[in-house]
Amino acid sequence: MPLSPATAARPPVGAILAVTPLGDDRFRGESHTGARRVYGGQTLGQSLLAAGRTLERDHHPHSLHASFVHPGRAELPVEYHVERVRDGSSFTTRQVRAVQDGRTLLLATVSFQRDEDGLRHQDLTPAPPARPEDLPRFEDSLGDADAAERAWLPPLLAGVGVEFRFPEEYPRVACGRGRTGPPRQRAWIRTTAPLGGERLVHAAGFAYCSDLFLLSAALPPHARNVDAPGLQLASLNHTVWLHAPFRADEWHLYEQHGYWMGGGRGISAGRLFDRAGALVASTAQEGLLRFPD
Repeated sequence: MPLSPATAARPPVGAILAVTPLGDDRFRGESHTGARRVYGGQTLGQSLLAAGRTLERDHHPHSLHASFVHPGRAELPVEYHVERVRDGSSFTTRQVRAVQDGRTLLLATVSFQRDEDGLRHQDLTPAPPARPEDLPRFEDSLGDADAAERAWLPPLLAGVGVEFRFPEEYPRVACGRGRTGPPRQRAWIRTTAPLGGERLVHAAGFAYCSDLFLLSAALPPHARNVDAPGLQLASLNHTVWLHAPFRADEWHLYEQHGYWMGGGRGISAGRLFDRAGALVASTAQEGLLRFPD
């Protein structure tokens, strides 16, 4: 049973990412959604965008390293304080502090580099799955037995402006049925609305998308999902590496591997490939995954 168009309406990521300059390298960002908490990808993307708005050289983002400190409230704006750490000929470094109501939500270091040539290689390219155009929307692929999945999906679709299609069964569905599986998952992703032509905005757009599903890749071996009763889940730190320019509003394959879990924490890594199999970005995330037992 597909969702109605009204239920499936998503906000444009470009509007969510936009930050307003306040002077003295400070910027304000808004949520534009009815969610209770600020989505972590929003603060990642807005931090990267705010940092990029202070550059005076033709440098482009290649890495973002962030630590989540406090959860944020979606009904309040977030202020981004940017510190100009370094302005070099090859690299530029910025530190960003996301603040809301006097509390620090996120601390980030963003690095920028001028374009240059060099030796190139990449690790194995994944076997290409079905084209995203040939796959159903996730919300249209759920059967009548997947009622639990329908409970969390509408709020996600209403609050996050990302489209995703899974070439295999999404492990969260299998875990909801009590089945275990390997700690791997992949999805075709893109923003639901065009992001224009600015390279910085597309980098911020992927930072926004990169938080989606990543930590849950650690759960399939335990037949658990993020709806498990009593679960305490929170992102602790997040890294994005950008290897080449790409458009976040076009389909890319996002592979995720939850390669470790223990001590109430899990770590997942992600790789983003374009349609030709070129690796254009990588991610890593550590998060709290604390179960009552």
